[in-house]
Amino acid sequence: MRISKLYAWGFSAAMALGGALPAAAFDGPRPSTPPAATPNAPAGAFKSVREAFRSGMKNYNAGDKRSAVQALEYAATQGHTPALWKLGRMYAEGDGVTHDDLKAFEYFSKVADEYADESPDSPNARFVASAFTALGGYFIDGIPNTYVKPDLRRAVDLLQYAASYYGDPNAQYDLARLYLEGQGVAKDARQAARWLNLSAEKGHHQAQALLGHILVNGLGVPRQSARGLMWLTMAREAADPDKDEWIIELHQKDFASASESDRQAALAYLEGYLKKDR
Repeated sequence: MRISKLYAWGFSAAMALGGALPAAAFDGPRPSTPPAATPNAPAGAFKSVREAFRSGMKNYNAGDKRSAVQALEYAATQGHTPALWKLGRMYAEGDGVTHDDLKAFEYFSKVADEYADESPDSPNARFVASAFTALGGYFIDGIPNTYVKPDLRRAVDLLQYAASYYGDPNAQYDLARLYLEGQGVAKDARQAARWLNLSAEKGHHQAQALLGHILVNGLGVPRQSARGLMWLTMAREAADPDKDEWIIELHQKDFASASESDRQAALAYLEGYLKKDR
């Protein structure tokens, strides 16, 4: 992986965003040893990269993740973007492989290294955007005992690129959280609400919940209780009871403190919003 190119992708990103990113954001220590090479599948196992990827995904969906990894690794060595991304996700989640954040980082870095200028309209754009978002997340906390150290400025730049150029809802949500907490940027609730709104409009239920809570309580922005309750209702409907307990708690707390008129207005807002999307 040409990690040095990742540190220097700021120029092309800046051109896409219509401005210059600070060069210092991409300065930093390089890994002391080259990233681990991607293992190869047996020579001649696949007729084409596309066949390898399809085979990998077929095996993955069938539950044969060992064979899936082998096929995906072959496609990844040929620079196949979805294969690189999928392997990154698998290592990040420990899905069919041993959890390894550094390997995930390196797969995502390969995507960002090779495809930073991918058009937002490209079929591969969502994979590239997701890779930049994942890298931003890794730079927030770093990866313990590796060359990937916490770097909030770099995290902001990566998330900003994914959020602005690609309109990635996860990046928009993560960037909003940084603005709310004042991490790597000046604390700015209005800017956070702006990013949350963009993400919420794309159906990101965590962004919907956080935006709703901010609006209901007027946390750094003008209070809009009814509209906030609307977003909280949408988030509650999409929430996973096992993973999104905080959304359920926010919904219960804010609805309990709301007036009946605000609840009725929220219902009207919700009906209008749903009609607009039909």
